[in-house]
Amino acid sequence: MGLPKAPIVLIPARMASTRLPNKPLADIHGEPMIVHVWRRAVEAAIGPVHVACAEPEIARAIQKMGGQAILTRADHPTGSDRIFEALEKLDPQGRHDAIVNVQGDLPTVDPKTVRAAFEALADPAVDIGTVCARVGSDHEKTDPAVVKPVVAFAEGKTIARAYYFSRATVPAREGPIYHHIGLYAYRRDALKRFISLPQGLLEKREGLEQLRALENNMRIDVALVDTVPLGVDTPGDLERARLLLMPR
Repeated sequence: MGLPKAPIVLIPARMASTRLPNKPLADIHGEPMIVHVWRRAVEAAIGPVHVACAEPEIARAIQKMGGQAILTRADHPTGSDRIFEALEKLDPQGRHDAIVNVQGDLPTVDPKTVRAAFEALADPAVDIGTVCARVGSDHEKTDPAVVKPVVAFAEGKTIARAYYFSRATVPAREGPIYHHIGLYAYRRDALKRFISLPQGLLEKREGLEQLRALENNMRIDVALVDTVPLGVDTPGDLERARLLLMPR
């Protein structure tokens, strides 16, 4: 097994959102959305969890719950850049050998899904781990908002290598289609290399950041999980999250 020995979980978050302003602090049953995400990341039991945030309001929300947060620059173009700044501030000595990046807008994410992204690093040759679930409807197969990894799972296996990611319906012909879930686990050197790379041609064409890694011969393995967590981008998504997280 090549699993890193000292991983850290980082959750990038920022207030700027055109479709849902102040998204990390959106109320879900009396708690900010970012707190729900943080709690599920903690439950994954991978390593220490920190929220890497652009604004002090987010940090205060996490610290109020006993969690840890670190302020980063507000102008980062991607969450990957934000977590790298946070990592360098938190761990300049390089003790943490892997970073799990959990998006701050996934309040319903299963902790097992977070852990699966980390476990996709099991092969020492893997640079980046991520997750997917089987597409459940014909609409998802053709929806360009649903990113599909080109991946073939051997019989009885739940981790396999990704050869491409696309908004198109791929692969062709009969067989399973998968829905990519935007959780990533990076070996530390891989994250440092990834954020230093220029945008790739296919990355620009598809609008998919992970293609930058594949275009530069970095290896991504994908773990198969049961369900796709709800990503909250709009007021309608927020209402659905509130229904899914309704106290019982």
